[in-house]
Amino acid sequence: MTHDIGVILTPAADVGGGLDNVVDTLIRKTREAAEAGLSSAWFSQLFDHDAITAAAIVGREVPGIAIGSGVVPLWPRHPLTIAAQAQTAQAATGGRFTLGVGLGAKSMMEPAFGPGWDRPIRRLRESLTVFRQAFSGEQVGFAGEVITAQPVMPTAVAGGGGVPVVVAAVGSQALRVVGELADAAMPFLAGPRALAEHIIPDVAKGAAAAGRAVPRIIAAVPAIVTDDAETVRDIANQGFWYYPDLPSYQRLFAAEGVTHPAEVCLIGTEDEVAAGIRRYFDAGADAVVLSQSGIHSLEEQRRTWALAGELAKS
Repeated sequence: MTHDIGVILTPAADVGGGLDNVVDTLIRKTREAAEAGLSSAWFSQLFDHDAITAAAIVGREVPGIAIGSGVVPLWPRHPLTIAAQAQTAQAATGGRFTLGVGLGAKSMMEPAFGPGWDRPIRRLRESLTVFRQAFSGEQVGFAGEVITAQPVMPTAVAGGGGVPVVVAAVGSQALRVVGELADAAMPFLAGPRALAEHIIPDVAKGAAAAGRAVPRIIAAVPAIVTDDAETVRDIANQGFWYYPDLPSYQRLFAAEGVTHPAEVCLIGTEDEVAAGIRRYFDAGADAVVLSQSGIHSLEEQRRTWALAGELAKS
């Protein structure tokens, strides 16, 4: 039996700093992940580099590993723009690209892009509807309450069809929309108990309402194999400072029985991190993707990826 284990790459946290060229570095790190035996590499979207562009280039350069955006906020992007990028990335990678999207946090989106982060659940539903039309190869034609997508020219890309769509969601309403319209949910910082008792049931309710199979569950969790757990946990505490103030994450942490996201992180020896990863699969995850593995040192990242590669094979 094999396990689907991948990594999320964030240049600021996972490549050791001192970047000469972000794309060259992501190519190198993705090669290292593939050589370690990991099944997928996902590229974060912040305010600097573009995740889908990076995925297209890196996936073209590094064969044999699935590639995805993890994740692109829907605000302020129009779904037609995202769909065009995603289909191009799918063509560039020979069908190995997965589009990961999310709503983004209002506290981060509005200061950057201005007002407009309104009706997020409706925006998610309508964006996913446009994606389904575009990626199925049909001509997009949609008029919703917050999104209009009625292009007068073709929207299909040769070689770019069939893009799977993953949504980073932890709130009940969003998870039910994922169950109805997406291919997978990718909750971040949801512990095993929250996954089993909150995430999976909400996705299943949405799927049942739509009369479809339950989408895949991809658990995204920070994981660092280290001999200095106290220092790494302090770094994680500082890095996740804003999550405890987000209502959806407050509910998530309460469901897990923790108060801070660092308590969900898998930080410790090889045996401790391996046991933590296994708990996610036991809780019902179909895949696990590890993040922040290089926040303290590249040697710890190497150890974490080596462990994950071994777990993926056994």
